[in-house]
Amino acid sequence: MYNPKMNPMDGISDPLTLAVDERDRNAPQLVAEALRENRVMLAFQPIVQTAAPDRPAFYEGLIRIMDRTGRIIPAQDFIDGVETSELGRKIDCKALQLGLITLQQEPTLRLSINMSARSIGYAPWKQVLTNGLKDDPTIAERLILEITERSAMVMPDIVQAFMSDLQAMGISFALDDFGAGYTAFRYLRDFYFDILKIDGTFIRGIHKNPDNQVLTKALISLARHFEMFTVAEFVETEQDARFLAEAGIDCMQGYYFGVPTVRPHWVIDRDNHKKSA
Repeated sequence: MYNPKMNPMDGISDPLTLAVDERDRNAPQLVAEALRENRVMLAFQPIVQTAAPDRPAFYEGLIRIMDRTGRIIPAQDFIDGVETSELGRKIDCKALQLGLITLQQEPTLRLSINMSARSIGYAPWKQVLTNGLKDDPTIAERLILEITERSAMVMPDIVQAFMSDLQAMGISFALDDFGAGYTAFRYLRDFYFDILKIDGTFIRGIHKNPDNQVLTKALISLARHFEMFTVAEFVETEQDARFLAEAGIDCMQGYYFGVPTVRPHWVIDRDNHKKSA
């Protein structure tokens, strides 16, 4: 049987695959240590309005951990190794807690936080949400929870009931990485997501890819039919941004507009204010 991790020419495992496997094996220990020693933070990336690119519609808070050397590690380097375990649930709790604290500190901010559908029945996650909203109920109206298409499809009925309960509190929901999986459109109809984020595999280089242009326009049309706000992920060039604007996308996110940073402008402004006081 063909093994994709083996080089068919010499039977030696591919070095990149070995490195990825080693990273995933080490992820649980790395994440557990970071949580225990509070070396966890959010990096913030703007999602800009297509009609006014200088004014972010909201920010996404992306979970990061720091290793003992001080190196900041993005979620893509550890999440696959912990997503299905309780550590994945604890990471979701910490991301939500940090997001709620940020919303409390910045009353004009709107922020999205990622979560797995697997955290829906996790009591500590719900407690973090309850604690974060009790002192300022307006935070709910500025909180967006992002659930990936892959995660939502694992338990669609549970996700639907969960969303209905929290939307009644004012919380919004975004379907993340849309198009990367195998969404059943009947579930898309039933979910009532507020925001649809089109996966970056369709967006990167879209100005010169006719196939992705057709697919992305179809996804935008689908979102409009279900009255969902659209966001294009991984917008990295002016040419791609121009095409997406002409295609009618509502918002864009990507390095062309801003990289994720653990020191967004409001943190810098706050630090400068403290120094001048």
